[in-house]
Amino acid sequence: MINFSQVTKRYPGGHEALSAVNLSIEQGELVFLIGHSGAGKSTLLKLIAAIERPTSGMVTLSGQNVGRLTRLAVPYLRRNIGLVFQDHKLLFDRSVIDNVMLPLDIAGFDRREAIKRARAVIDKVGLLMREKANPVSLSGGEQQRLCIARALVSRPALLLADEPTGNLDAGYAADIMAMFRDFHQVGTTLVIATHDDRAISALGGRTLRLDHGRIEEVAA
Repeated sequence: MINFSQVTKRYPGGHEALSAVNLSIEQGELVFLIGHSGAGKSTLLKLIAAIERPTSGMVTLSGQNVGRLTRLAVPYLRRNIGLVFQDHKLLFDRSVIDNVMLPLDIAGFDRREAIKRARAVIDKVGLLMREKANPVSLSGGEQQRLCIARALVSRPALLLADEPTGNLDAGYAADIMAMFRDFHQVGTTLVIATHDDRAISALGGRTLRLDHGRIEEVAA
């Protein structure tokens, strides 16, 4: 499903975030990315979602060369991807429920079905009582849960999550990981960057370590 072939990502100033990475992730896999801050975990996720483009090498997703997609083609790629990044990119002129419904609106869902789905996932992340609130009034942890709800509402084939439990207390972190496990069990591919050893232990899957832009498999 996801393939990296000799992928290097170099930023202006010469910083090399990824160095000649080769990686294959099969459909339905659960993969954790671990490593020190600045190891390249976030960059790897952004390359898959076409938020960044490789300096050299090739990233493919379901056979598509992601680095060669036109600007107009990128939104179509992301329709089947749930994105949870540390800069939440929430819409602060819309309510909690409107933020969650956005992917369904874009996909053309019936309004009543979209509301039903949105309320169900908002309830699962513990924000149902805040569904009409503006995101600016939410705490950092609540904004994180809102971002996760928006990523999951469309039941994507692929979920990319960058430190999804980083701002959450232990109880909510366990709840979110249980949701991720449920999605994985029905075939969703998950790629999660995390420092949360409890999450890795709870979900199992495959673990890859990044170290200064280079990648290695971690023995189970």
